[in-house]
Amino acid sequence: MAVNLAELSLPQLEGLKGQFEQETEFLTSSIAQLKVVQTKYVEAKDCMNVLKTENKGKELLVPLTSSMYVPGTLSDVEHVLVDVGTGYYVEKNVEDTKEFFKRKIDFLTKQIEKIQPALQEKHSMKQAVIEVMNMKIQQLQAQQASQSGTTKA
Repeated sequence: MAVNLAELSLPQLEGLKGQFEQETEFLTSSIAQLKVVQTKYVEAKDCMNVLKTENKGKELLVPLTSSMYVPGTLSDVEHVLVDVGTGYYVEKNVEDTKEFFKRKIDFLTKQIEKIQPALQEKHSMKQAVIEVMNMKIQQLQAQQASQSGTTKA
């Protein structure tokens, strides 16, 4: 059922505009969150390049928290533990890990590409509502101006 925006009252249009604003904020936030996760996967995939046989035995800093590191020694350059979600870790070799991260990055890219058109559509709909609201406001102002002009005469 299609609704003609011009048939809606100003309060209805205001409500519709608010709804579209909420939806665009939600979609924008979703895209931003996906991009943050995607960046983390890209960084993790890039870190795999350090795991080379010539780096075996070298000292490095191991993160315990996001701001606390302890010294360590790189002992295994062929296997890593990968957080696969919900607290589960899987031991993988470096090539499988790179492929795992690549799949995750590709998946997130596809999700962002799916959300982007919906965001643009909601933004366009909000703009259409704003245009109709402005037109109705101008009509009301013109109507009030013509009424005040006739009452003074």
